Amino acid sequence: MATTYRICPRTGLQFDTDAEKLMRWNAVAGVLALLLGGIMAVGVVLTRWPAVHLLSAETFYMVLTAHGIDMLLFWIIFFEMAVLYFASSTLLHCRLATPKMAWLGFWLMAIGSVMTNVAIFQGESSVMFTSYVPMMAKPHFYLGLILFAVGALIGCFVFLGTLVVAKAEKTYEGSIPLVTFGALTAAIIAIFTIASGAVILIPTLLWSMGFIQEIDTLIYRVVWWAMGHSSQQINVSAHVAIWYAIAAIVFGAKPMSEKVSRSAYLLYILFLQLACAHHLLADPGLSAEWKVVNTSYFMYFAVLASMIHGMTVPGAIEQAQRLKGYNKGLFEWLRKAPWGNPAFSSMFLSLIGFGFLGGISGVMMGAEQLNMLIHNTIYVPGHFHATVVIGTTLAFMGLTYFLVPVLFRREVLFPGFAKLFPYLFGLSMYIVALVMMGAGTLGVSRRHWDMAFAGSPLAYEWPGAAYLMMGLNGVFGTIAIVAGGLWILQIVFSLLFGKKLDEGELRNSPIPLTLPAPTGGHAAHPPATPGTMVLALVFLVSFILYYFVNWKYLSSLWGLA
Repeated sequence: MATTYRICPRTGLQFDTDAEKLMRWNAVAGVLALLLGGIMAVGVVLTRWPAVHLLSAETFYMVLTAHGIDMLLFWIIFFEMAVLYFASSTLLHCRLATPKMAWLGFWLMAIGSVMTNVAIFQGESSVMFTSYVPMMAKPHFYLGLILFAVGALIGCFVFLGTLVVAKAEKTYEGSIPLVTFGALTAAIIAIFTIASGAVILIPTLLWSMGFIQEIDTLIYRVVWWAMGHSSQQINVSAHVAIWYAIAAIVFGAKPMSEKVSRSAYLLYILFLQLACAHHLLADPGLSAEWKVVNTSYFMYFAVLASMIHGMTVPGAIEQAQRLKGYNKGLFEWLRKAPWGNPAFSSMFLSLIGFGFLGGISGVMMGAEQLNMLIHNTIYVPGHFHATVVIGTTLAFMGLTYFLVPVLFRREVLFPGFAKLFPYLFGLSMYIVALVMMGAGTLGVSRRHWDMAFAGSPLAYEWPGAAYLMMGLNGVFGTIAIVAGGLWILQIVFSLLFGKKLDEGELRNSPIPLTLPAPTGGHAAHPPATPGTMVLALVFLVSFILYYFVNWKYLSSLWGLA
């Protein structure tokens, strides 16, 4: 059947109709996973809040398992599949390679996600996101994860095939766009991640079925974190690509230097996955040399890449704003930004939160000695709520406000809430991440359902500040859940009842895409970016101060005789 293309009348974007359907279905499946994970978050937050302590231990661990897997795997990777198809077929003005294989991938992901959730709620599979052996889940728990992973792998190969189609059919000139390059980085990391998952989950499935007698716990942890942590590095590459996309959509901003930005993505491919070692720094059996090299040397190249993106995205926005005449002082360009546009405000809050809260805490956790302060405390969920929720989820939610009228051809309802949402959700999650990291610094357990250890012969009385921070986590976590639930309702109501928008022109052949040559950063007198430099210096000072405060704290705990 001949491929048809739709030209969006609002943006000029060209959609292969097969790819467009896949984007919609993957995005909707992702939002459904987000909804389920959000419902589970209610139980997690209200149980960890000492004054409420909602659930029993058995129910809490079941709910925590579902929350982690639905949020960290299913919601984000479904949405990333939509991003991959958009970044390839739509941005390169070409047909999607092998749509039937793409649909096979989607249905495998859908079946796998349902199967794993069924296993969790049937009981006896409350092994949490990490599913560490010797804890054993039901066989269909592991089988569901494997099917989901295979479906995502097929989606990645369809994305790569679409790049080959675009090159062969010459639908673009020059290098692929930077956003597509970021998606390519995410796909490459995804392939590594899924392969790692297959290496460990397939034998674990056989172990749960009785065909294998034992799984070595240390080997399991090492290989599993190559999947568990790297799956979050797919997010990083994808949400950074979305930062660049929103900067271009809202401001018409061009990268300060595409070569530098692409080099930063290359550093992600080479070094980002090595950060998984910071989950293993307390493990016996791994040499100190392996731990130090992975977390204190190689990982810093990935940190450098994130710092580059953290400068080039706001730098590109500042240049675009200064070209429009916002040149007064250091920050007129930022004050006059469209803070009422939820796509922009979500993106900028995502960028700041990911850098200041997620990035700084992640580097601190990568130092072996400092890791001992917070290993297996609630500091760790504080860190990844800063990276995965503030960094990735908030960026994805912001992009959705652009996709509803463009991809789903519906007008967004309740625009007043749309303006408020990034601040209500984003700033609440800022506080949640901060108080969890604060409580973790005081030693509050990461996984124990009752921080007070009520009824235990070894009960421990935490400082009052720990109870205060866990109470604040309950209050602001509830606010964030309500805001996220209202966002889901807004999107669902918009898709069902929003005003239908003009579909646009349908064509039987694509319009070739002409791309500008990548900028090398030496265009004729580009505007200076002093505001971005000040923000970068504030980040650097914050980084240094926090890092050395933790070393001071460590010295007070580990006194030398």
